[in-house]
Amino acid sequence: MRAVPSHATLTDVAREARVGTTTVSRVINGGERVSPATLERVQKVIQRLGYQPNHAARILKGESTRTLGLIVPSVADSFFSTCAEAAQKVSRLHHFLLIVTSSNNHGPTELENLNVLIQHRVDGVLIAPAVSHNKELVEVLKRTAIPVVSFDRPIYNSSVPSVVSNNYKGAWEATRHLLSHGYKRIICFGFKGEDSLYTIKERIRGYRQAIKEAKLTAEVDMSISDCESAELAVRTHLQGPNPPDAIFALKNLATIYTCEALQKMDIPVPATIALIGFDDFELASTLNPSITVVKQQIEQIGEVATTLLFEQVKARKKSGVRGSQNERNSETTRLETELILRNSCGCGRR
Repeated sequence: MRAVPSHATLTDVAREARVGTTTVSRVINGGERVSPATLERVQKVIQRLGYQPNHAARILKGESTRTLGLIVPSVADSFFSTCAEAAQKVSRLHHFLLIVTSSNNHGPTELENLNVLIQHRVDGVLIAPAVSHNKELVEVLKRTAIPVVSFDRPIYNSSVPSVVSNNYKGAWEATRHLLSHGYKRIICFGFKGEDSLYTIKERIRGYRQAIKEAKLTAEVDMSISDCESAELAVRTHLQGPNPPDAIFALKNLATIYTCEALQKMDIPVPATIALIGFDDFELASTLNPSITVVKQQIEQIGEVATTLLFEQVKARKKSGVRGSQNERNSETTRLETELILRNSCGCGRR
């Protein structure tokens, strides 16, 4: 038996598998135009020799690096970590590596991460943009030939396709549900500094539309940042001249902090004030009362966005065209939300 080299090369694999180096390259890049028998034989030799493609050499040759880049605002946020896991699942099915970076919702950091991924010649990029209006980001994307798909938030004035939730409809339905219980003073709680985010703006728009249709007065409070600020907000509004009888929280952390504040203040829910939150969260169904929420299809957002990106990567590889983002499909895919009815809104109340 031939001795196994300490650092197997492409030529070593080709010689051992009795094929040409071009065939080995095709196997490494997905196995297109390679017979099943040859594919299996080459893969076994690659595994036995422990061959690892030279990443730098592949970049210089313009070959696929079999990597995708993912830019999210935060890996600590359960929404984005779930999306990342879904993206990784799809990437593994295609035998690709997913490189995850975090922007902390900071535009310059986001651009820095994107440029590093481009320099590493990733085959595609998934991005949840820090802000949807970003001229610098759009300019960088116009110049790159790498396929890009955004998720959770679109990138305005670009040709980048996006996958988002129907935030507007979800918020509208949640507010309409509170109205159906007879609540007339519904206040909207959100996080400080997030009123410019696409998702939050869409949810506020849906809330305002439902309130407008009911010919009532909308009130949005974006002062929450922790449990203490939530307690202050609840206390201020309940002690005001026109106290609310229901709260619509714009994100899961706002819902959690509001729940904690209401429990700390011994305010019965929904007897004194009802509550619906946007986004489900752990323990929402086991709290007393259980929390009614607008549930997003989080895993599906990650899966659909990654699948769409792979379609673009494959199309680019087949055509050999390295066009700019201006030449690509900018359609937005909206996934519907679901209103999960529990007790905090008044459902099931005896």
